[in-house]
Amino acid sequence: MLDEISWTEVNQRYLTGALAEVRARLAQHTDSVSDAATAGLNQETPSSDSTPPEVEENRTAPPALETLCATFRLSPFERHILLLCAGIELDSQFAALCASAQGDPARHYPTFSLALAALAEPHWSALAPDAPLRRWRLVEMNSLPATPLTLTPLRIDERILHYLVGVQHLDERLADLLTHAHHDSDLAPSHQAIAGRILAAWEHAGSSQPPLIQLHGAEGESKLSIAAAACTAAGLHLFAMPADTITAHPGEREGLLRLWAREAALTTSALYIDADALDTTDAHATARTSRFLERVPGVVLLGTNVRWSPLLRPVLTVEVHKPTPEEQRALWQKLLGDAAPSLNGHVAHMSAEFNLSSATIQATVREALDEGVEGDTLAARLWNAGRAQARPHLDNLAQRIQPAAAWDDLVLNETARQTLREIAVHLRQRSTVYDAWGFITKGTRGLGISALFAGASGTGKTMAAEVLAGELRLDLYRIDLSQIVSKYIGETEKNLRRVFDAAEDGGAILFFDEADALFGKRSEVKDSHDRYANIEINYLLQRMELYRGLAVLATNMKSALDPAFLRRLRFVVNFPFPDATQRAEIWRRIFPAATPTEGLNIARLAQLNIAGGSIRNIALNAAFLAADAGEPVRMSHLLRATRSEYAKLERPLNAAEIGGWL
Repeated sequence: MLDEISWTEVNQRYLTGALAEVRARLAQHTDSVSDAATAGLNQETPSSDSTPPEVEENRTAPPALETLCATFRLSPFERHILLLCAGIELDSQFAALCASAQGDPARHYPTFSLALAALAEPHWSALAPDAPLRRWRLVEMNSLPATPLTLTPLRIDERILHYLVGVQHLDERLADLLTHAHHDSDLAPSHQAIAGRILAAWEHAGSSQPPLIQLHGAEGESKLSIAAAACTAAGLHLFAMPADTITAHPGEREGLLRLWAREAALTTSALYIDADALDTTDAHATARTSRFLERVPGVVLLGTNVRWSPLLRPVLTVEVHKPTPEEQRALWQKLLGDAAPSLNGHVAHMSAEFNLSSATIQATVREALDEGVEGDTLAARLWNAGRAQARPHLDNLAQRIQPAAAWDDLVLNETARQTLREIAVHLRQRSTVYDAWGFITKGTRGLGISALFAGASGTGKTMAAEVLAGELRLDLYRIDLSQIVSKYIGETEKNLRRVFDAAEDGGAILFFDEADALFGKRSEVKDSHDRYANIEINYLLQRMELYRGLAVLATNMKSALDPAFLRRLRFVVNFPFPDATQRAEIWRRIFPAATPTEGLNIARLAQLNIAGGSIRNIALNAAFLAADAGEPVRMSHLLRATRSEYAKLERPLNAAEIGGWL
């Protein structure tokens, strides 16, 4: 703190002396123009040969003025122009001197004309648009109508003024676009290695242009943490900017480039362009981002989940994934500290089920430890916190279903029930088989747990997914493939990628409904649309094979599916239309224990040739009718509800189905 205060004091003394030198030159020029106008000021003004104080030795940082002049290579004349403009803001005498020197009380501001006449070593090139003062916006020209260039009022840029007096802050024109990224002290070893590789690339570049670092992968938090770690090691600050905020207007984009270049030089900073959310199918958005990346100077990093096309500058691409399972497990153990042993192996279960970044693991542990609980309660809190941390991205893309069904609610043949239990076993033991027993070393393809649920509407496909989610305490998300599929080339693939990328964190069960919208028999390639349709199918199959959780496809038309597609699924569960015995069992279980019933004839009800979904609709409607009448649910209420359901389905209700009901 003493060094910081000492530098501030030295900087202030140095700036005061530098301003005094310019003020003296201005006063001397004023004297030569009009002795009367400055008679009262000469007594307080230093002599014209006054010089700024020398920079004190043994200081780690030079005064801000010297750093700025060296950074932007200002000539002595340009340095004095900058101080002339700063003096107007910092010294009350400058305005009166400017007015006197220009012979007009209203012109109490600096101009190039005044600078050329009053300051030492003048040169016309300082006025040029590409000269440092104007190129880097160190001074601003407040243009007035019909005013010559040399008489245009000059003003020091506010950010530069604050910098000169020793106050550091981000330029307000960049503040809404940039976020300061901080180094994560708990960076995983594999990510530290990537940061070291980036640092080596910068060091190898030396004084030449450093390569653009392209951090490729779906893990946004890890990419930014790696970038921040590399910048910290290189002595750089890191600021992040979303790619979709890059303006489309060329003039505004050029202004943004110059503002950033100036800020990077003043603060020794690097820029991280976050292109994860950029719509890469938008040619205009990608074109303006490419042009920005090609022109932005200094150290630049790009975070993207789609490899960027070649740019007109050197590019180093590194692949970024989440920390390895072993690294995640070690981080869980470290953060839980003394509480870890009491969890009785739950940490291994957490690291197997959830695939989280370091930052997300830290947030999960903080949330779970808030109340300082231990044992089973802490384990439950950790699990629920992990699920909550993994939800936000997927909640925006799919419908989360709260599991309410249990095994006893399923009425299926034994073959289907056994297959569902095998799916649960694969989900529960995948960490043991893949990691501990080494199957993952044979390749990741085919390790995803995928299943097809085939059957008519209402036969229990969604309920079966709920049962699996409830037993394994996993989140269940329903994705309507009819909404995912797009007629635009590339859109379906992009939508599917977003769903799978968002689901990777928590191993949620993905239930793709209306699978027939995409998974019909693959057509022969007759045109470009056929070719891209097959690309979409193959992309989904590939993601399903790599997805660490369970992906379920639901279809009403199994016969329409390509056999080559079926071979790539691990499980196929058939949900047949229920026979009379199964329908009777569904009717026995359909009413909750708290529902009052009277005189229900299960055998008669089972005569209805309908699926379980329709049975539930009828039971629910009948319950409302009975509640409105203030009566228990009777066959009369069920008959009215049945007529409504059949009318909705546009099916005739024959006498054989309702014979003997009343």
